[in-house]
Amino acid sequence: MDALVQISGDDEITEFTELRGWLSGERALTGRTRVVRQPPGEGELGGALDTLVVTLGSGSAGIALVRALTTWLRTRRADVTITVTSPSGTVELNAQRVRDTAVLSLLEEILRDGDEEKLRDGDER
Repeated sequence: MDALVQISGDDEITEFTELRGWLSGERALTGRTRVVRQPPGEGELGGALDTLVVTLGSGSAGIALVRALTTWLRTRRADVTITVTSPSGTVELNAQRVRDTAVLSLLEEILRDGDEEKLRDGDER
């Protein structure tokens, strides 16, 4: 299963680059993250912003992604929103509301694989 991660906000290019580096540094996500270039739409000169694709598969990659995105958003000073899409659905996380446990639960739900542990197990907030 793949999760598509897109960024919107104040400085999308910088934030995208920083998030890409952040996820690349996560041991559980090593080799699971790639950039997909979006083709330009009709009448556009260039493509839309790139999308990060994270291959979750089995194991704890989904939980690692949830934790990495949550931690990364907490470090943001700008108004940044991450949209995560998986076959189970789509959720938006905003840096200003990342502490809301309901949002974290939604993200866990769309990323959850039947074999993975629950986010709350052993996770300190």
